[in-house]
Amino acid sequence: MKRKASALLAALILWAACPAAQAENAAEPVEVSAKASLLMERETGAVLYAENEHEQLEPASVTKVMTMLLVTEALESGTLREEELVTTSEYAAGMGGSQVYLKEGEQMTVRDMLKAVAVASGNDAAVALAEHLAGSESAFVDRMNQRAAELGMEDTHFCNCNGLPAEGHVTSAYDIALMSRELLRHDLIRSYVGIWMDSIRDGAFELANTNKLIYYYEGATGLKTGSTDSAGYCISASAQRDGMELIAVVLGSETSALRFASAKALLNYGFGGYTLVDVTPEGQLPQVAVSLGEQETVSTRLDGSCKILVAKGDGDKVGVELETVESVVAPVSAGDKLGTLTITVDGEARQTVDLVAGEDVARLTYGGIFARILEKMTMQAE
Repeated sequence: MKRKASALLAALILWAACPAAQAENAAEPVEVSAKASLLMERETGAVLYAENEHEQLEPASVTKVMTMLLVTEALESGTLREEELVTTSEYAAGMGGSQVYLKEGEQMTVRDMLKAVAVASGNDAAVALAEHLAGSESAFVDRMNQRAAELGMEDTHFCNCNGLPAEGHVTSAYDIALMSRELLRHDLIRSYVGIWMDSIRDGAFELANTNKLIYYYEGATGLKTGSTDSAGYCISASAQRDGMELIAVVLGSETSALRFASAKALLNYGFGGYTLVDVTPEGQLPQVAVSLGEQETVSTRLDGSCKILVAKGDGDKVGVELETVESVVAPVSAGDKLGTLTITVDGEARQTVDLVAGEDVARLTYGGIFARILEKMTMQAE
């Protein structure tokens, strides 16, 4: 048996309306000049625009999104510390292209090395970090490809950690959006990719972000540019407005200006035409009755986000319905599914979120069952 609580949640579907937002329903036309492009909403992973999104292309330094992801995950796990020193090898110092001119034997903190990668796109710093973390660049690249597989990046094969031209080093606009979305889950990296200008070597070497959108695009949060003669001009650009963050990927533009203009057009399209509606229930979620448990009910929680992306002006078409099981038999483990919250748009189911047990409930022992029976008999006698 299941029970429905849609009436209880009816108030939640009344979008916290913003008249200005509802008035601006029309998205700007998208003018993209690139071999491939894609626009993704970060929270839900919804794709709003795509062109040749699975075509395997060279990503140039946008490769470093994965490099930064592995370094960030190592920092958050405690494998790396921001203040520990990285020693530059002869190999790392010999990288061409964009660099911060590391010298063999030069030491720099992980913090400054990561800053050099995120802001100045230093190929030498990327290799130095890779060697420090994995022992060699090739071992680090193995980790990059493994992580790509875990993220479902089926169009991707990395040959190096910095994006310098290499045969077989390819990815796609869709895969770049996937790894960009994963990187942006980490608050730590935002303090790096959002820098406009900074310095390393105690202020002696100035850094300016290769992503010019950080300077002039409202709400820009990152993420990474790239360019080589063979790859053209590329970018994974992220920006956030009104609680919604978008990721625009552009690969193979003919000029830097076209790259930035295309990313801006994609972001404008998303912000102009869509909104993220949060239908998370307010207050306490329903308790579920427990049979033969040490307690008679179990608390519940939602196992996922209750945000949904809709076209602007469609917020009043969003509805929710909550279903729970009538009761459950102990033992109950935290995380056991006990129901579903369904989000609908104009009456059609669009998204579901599991309602799960919020705690463990152990099964009563024979002694406990006897004690409960005795307690109830005593209460009836009174």
